[in-house]
Amino acid sequence: MLASLASVFSLMLSTLLMMVAFGLQSYVIPVRSVAESWSTLTVSIFATGYTLGFTLSCIVTPKFVLRVGHVRVFTALITLLSIAILMCGLVVDWRAWIAFRAISGFAISGSYLVIESWLNERVTNANRGLLFSLYLITTMVGTIGGQYLVPLGDPTNTSLFILCGVLFSLALLPTALSSSPMPAPPTQAKFDIPGLFRRSPVAVVGGVLAGALSGAWLNLGGVFTQRIGLSTAEGATLLASLLTGSALSQIPIGRASDRMDRRIVMVGCGIVGVISCLVMSVSIGSSPATLYLVAACIGSVLFPIYALNVSHANDLARPNEYVEISSGLMITYGIGTIVGPLIVGPVMDRFGPAALFVVLAVYFALYGGYAAWRILRREQHQGLVAKTDFQATTVLPTPGPDVTSPIAQQADMLISDDTVPIWERQPE
Repeated sequence: MLASLASVFSLMLSTLLMMVAFGLQSYVIPVRSVAESWSTLTVSIFATGYTLGFTLSCIVTPKFVLRVGHVRVFTALITLLSIAILMCGLVVDWRAWIAFRAISGFAISGSYLVIESWLNERVTNANRGLLFSLYLITTMVGTIGGQYLVPLGDPTNTSLFILCGVLFSLALLPTALSSSPMPAPPTQAKFDIPGLFRRSPVAVVGGVLAGALSGAWLNLGGVFTQRIGLSTAEGATLLASLLTGSALSQIPIGRASDRMDRRIVMVGCGIVGVISCLVMSVSIGSSPATLYLVAACIGSVLFPIYALNVSHANDLARPNEYVEISSGLMITYGIGTIVGPLIVGPVMDRFGPAALFVVLAVYFALYGGYAAWRILRREQHQGLVAKTDFQATTVLPTPGPDVTSPIAQQADMLISDDTVPIWERQPE
């Protein structure tokens, strides 16, 4: 076991440093946006640039890895992350930030993909669960730690942007200097979203709504904390509370979905999400501790629902279809992350910060409601194979804290065809 840990130590260290920078970036961007008096719609527009780059990378990055290898691509992507955040500090113009955020989205998505496929090759069946759990903890601790760096500086000048660029650059060193052997060349994946919808409509629609939920929160959550008058430290704690709730709930939700129709769990998550978001919308002005607790309840269902969609789709798949399914769902998720903030932004400008959670409640209602409708339309499918085990995804999926990464689902684009990823492995 110690040998296995040693073989991925440099990769984990690079991941930790990258996620610290990522957490800092994900909070300093909205804080600076509020300081510049940009409207919520404006923030939503350059957030869309981020998600476009994020989704495009899911398609393009595997081709680059196939051509030049993991290490060179990872080096290039981390360099782009450093350049993008430094340019945000240098050129404070929301129109320029659309391009910078698109570069950042492209680079963070590709970095997730490379890291997770690389890690998947290093683990064995005996230590897979432990090492992936360590990876999940690393991403969460790094992101939360980065968010708490914001109160130590001044977002209205370039200091935090420079610090973020330095941290991204430092993330290169452990992997670049590692003597561990490089991962094997990747294979390609195809996309068939119409076919995926015919097989599992609830997974596709749920993927779009899961993306809309996380995209809206991850891009506008920091704006919300500033607009309701929280300090940067209190805002960081609110964001951390939501991530902590997500991390604690993924396994219980997954185990429940393994024992019953996953769509019933989706309905339950929708109900919890609606109630929690409505409570948050009327809790503005309450004590910070109350807000933290409600945020944890929202987080308990906001990020885990994507993994429910993936698991439900895989229940109806053959092993040779896993790559295609993961790729298709990643695209639907990306579409949701683009649409979500664009709808929420103007509503927040018109009705105030509480409107963020009213719209999130609507998204949750659509998510749970559609799953309930599908239950009435079609009985639980027994599947073409044995029901897959639920596997938690990274707690930072996309934009803003550009954070749960359902990117873990996409990493199987970079492994051999005869390998079934851990998050989709069939029971023996």
